[in-house]
Amino acid sequence: MTDRVTNSLETPLLEVRELSRHFRVRSEGFGGKTSVLKAVERVSFTLDRGQTLGLVGESGCGKSTLARAIVRLIEPTEGQVLFKGRDLVSADRRQLKRARRHIQMIFQDPYASLSPRRTAMQTLREPLDVHRIGPAGGRVDQVHDLLRAVGMSPSALNRFPHELSGGQRQRIAIARALATKPDLIIADEAVSALDVSIQAQVLNLITDLQDEFGIAFVFITHDLAVVRHISHQIAVMYLGEIVESAPTTEFFREPLHPYSRALLRATPRPEPGARRAILSGEAPSVVNPPSGCPFHPRCPNAMDICRSRAPSAVPIHGEGGRTVNCHLYEHGSPGQKK
Repeated sequence: MTDRVTNSLETPLLEVRELSRHFRVRSEGFGGKTSVLKAVERVSFTLDRGQTLGLVGESGCGKSTLARAIVRLIEPTEGQVLFKGRDLVSADRRQLKRARRHIQMIFQDPYASLSPRRTAMQTLREPLDVHRIGPAGGRVDQVHDLLRAVGMSPSALNRFPHELSGGQRQRIAIARALATKPDLIIADEAVSALDVSIQAQVLNLITDLQDEFGIAFVFITHDLAVVRHISHQIAVMYLGEIVESAPTTEFFREPLHPYSRALLRATPRPEPGARRAILSGEAPSVVNPPSGCPFHPRCPNAMDICRSRAPSAVPIHGEGGRTVNCHLYEHGSPGQKK
């Protein structure tokens, strides 16, 4: 990784190339056998400035591991993460620290992600001090600005996390992420622990902040309804792989992968008496995945080839760079899309 900045407007803000993260696990008992758990396997996507990618899938599919591998909170097994054209995977400590000023994370549990021994003021000032943002004498004013940006009163600054509500804690976490004026924020299940009314407020806040500051988001969730109105692109993960990627409008108009369709049918609907479809079966073990397509044991459209050969990403022409990993589309058969 060099210090040269790539300024081309055509360069994506974030480009993930064939990123994988594997873990070695040992089975229980004396002399247990060691296996490889492929938590993330050959994931690729791009994200432009000011855009939101909604990354969705069932719990345990690898979404959080992917998020942490992107920012190297855990080390990737292989692949590249290009941020503004620079590879973070090969970056040294100094280069990574400089890049992380422009990449921030919001975690699922705001209570666990905030130090119980720090007030909101101390929490929000810390990244300003670490990265030496602005004159030291003006950082208190910067903290007040951050608090106003997330719609909170300055009276919260002297409170500890246990003195704040869940929504307030998550707003503090968002304000902390904004402190370094990042270009990218990775939000890992940022609203799943909140009440529905607070969820809506935080989602609206994220949309407003994106419009105001041009921040790009990778928004990770298991709930398609959460990302429908804030995402520009949807990527669906299953067993460590992205099985479908599409512009949000196209995805909700017609999801292509059988797993994507099952997820959408399982989303609760507001109509009285509407029944929620449940995806049949359980996800296979990532330690011992099925041969061929990992979804074939639960797929209503499974064919013989699905049991023997894993599908590759098939581009769907004319639909905004859409791809789907499914044998049904390898020969462009539109009659099998539904």
